[in-house]
Amino acid sequence: MRRFILDLIVSELTLLRPGGHVAVPSDGSASLRLVEDLAVDSLEMLSVAGALAEALHLHESGIEDFLLVHPSLDDWVEVCQRGLRSYSAKLTFRTSGSTGTAKRCTHSLANLWQEVVELAPLFSERQRILTAVPSHHIYGFIFTILLPHALGISESAVGDLRMSSAASLANLSREGDLIIGHPEYWRSVSRALPSIPSSLQGVTSTAACPAELSDALLGSGLGALTQIYGSSETAGVGWRANAAEPYKLFSYWARAESSPAMFVRTEADNSETDFPCQDALEWVDDRSFYPVGRADGAVQIAGTNVFASNVQRVLMEHPEIADASVRLMRPDEGVRLKAFIVPRDPCGVAELRTSLELWLRDRLTSLEIPKAITFGASLPKNAMGKCMDWIIA
Repeated sequence: MRRFILDLIVSELTLLRPGGHVAVPSDGSASLRLVEDLAVDSLEMLSVAGALAEALHLHESGIEDFLLVHPSLDDWVEVCQRGLRSYSAKLTFRTSGSTGTAKRCTHSLANLWQEVVELAPLFSERQRILTAVPSHHIYGFIFTILLPHALGISESAVGDLRMSSAASLANLSREGDLIIGHPEYWRSVSRALPSIPSSLQGVTSTAACPAELSDALLGSGLGALTQIYGSSETAGVGWRANAAEPYKLFSYWARAESSPAMFVRTEADNSETDFPCQDALEWVDDRSFYPVGRADGAVQIAGTNVFASNVQRVLMEHPEIADASVRLMRPDEGVRLKAFIVPRDPCGVAELRTSLELWLRDRLTSLEIPKAITFGASLPKNAMGKCMDWIIA
C-alpha cells in the first residue's frame, strides 16, 4: 500500500509541475509529509488526494475527506487501508496518454485476478521480484502487488530498480529473481550487461519489445523474457515467450466474431464485454495474433503513449514557426521524438532555438519534448509531396 500511494503521489506531482523534480524517498520508508517535505500547495493537495481517492474508490466507503485532514504518507496508508476494508471491488487506473486528457479505466478486482491466476504458473518458482515500473499503473499493480500475493511473495521481497542504473542489476539481483520492466529498461540492461545470469526471468510490457532486443537479452543469458500484450483499458490480453511467436490470448479473451479489430472478454461474473484493439492485428488463428502497428498514431516512449500530432500542434502555435513535422527517431538515432522546423525568419534560427526551449517546457511533458530539432527552409518531402523522414544533423 505504501509503495502504491508513494508512486501515485510522485506521478501526480510530476504532472502538476512540468519540468520540475519530485524528490522523495525511493522506498517510502520515511514518514513523508506532503506539505512540509514536498511543498504541496492547496490546489496540488486537492488533485493528488482526488487521484488517490479515485484510484481506490474511497468514495464508496465515504472516507476520502480524511486524506485532506491528514496529509502524510503514514496517515494516507491508514486511511486507504480502512477504505479498502469497507470496499475493494473496483480500482481505477489512468492511461499513460500524454495529451492532457488521460482516460480513466475502471476494473473489478475479480477481473484483474483472472489474469494473475493465469500468470502465476509461468512464474511459480520465483521467490523475489525486482521492478522497474510504478505500482500505481495497471501493469505494475498486477505484477508487483497482485502477482506477489498469488505467489506467496512478501512485500519485503519486492525491490525497486527505478533509482538504480541498469548495470546495477548484476549486483542487486539474486538467483531466481523475476524482473519486471519495459522495453526501454531492457534496452538499457542489454547495453550495460554483456552477460545476464540465466537464473533471472524477465517480463516486459507497455510497448512492443523489438525482436532484436529480445534476442539480444536471451543471447546474453537471460533465462526467459515473457512479453505481455494489453493496455490500461483491457489489462493483459495475451502473452508470448519471444518476439518470433504470436501472442496467445488468455483463456477469458476471444477474437470478436463481428470484427477482427475487436476483442471479447468473459468477465469474472460471466458477462461479456467488447473492447476495440489499440493496434492493427494480424491474426494467425482465433487464439493468436501479431500486432502490426498502433491504430491511433501513438508511439511509446519509456512506457508512455506520446502523440507526435500533439507535439506538432504545440510547435505550430509558436508565432515564429511556419511549419513543423514530428516523428519518432529511427532506432539508430535514439528512442525519443525529433522535430523538423521551418522558421518564419530564416535568419532568426538562433533566437528561435532559445525561445523554443522554454515554450516547449511550459506546454509539454519531458517525454513529449523533441530531443533533436532540425531547422530548414521546407519540410522534407518525397516525390509525391508527402512528408518523409530526415537524418538528424
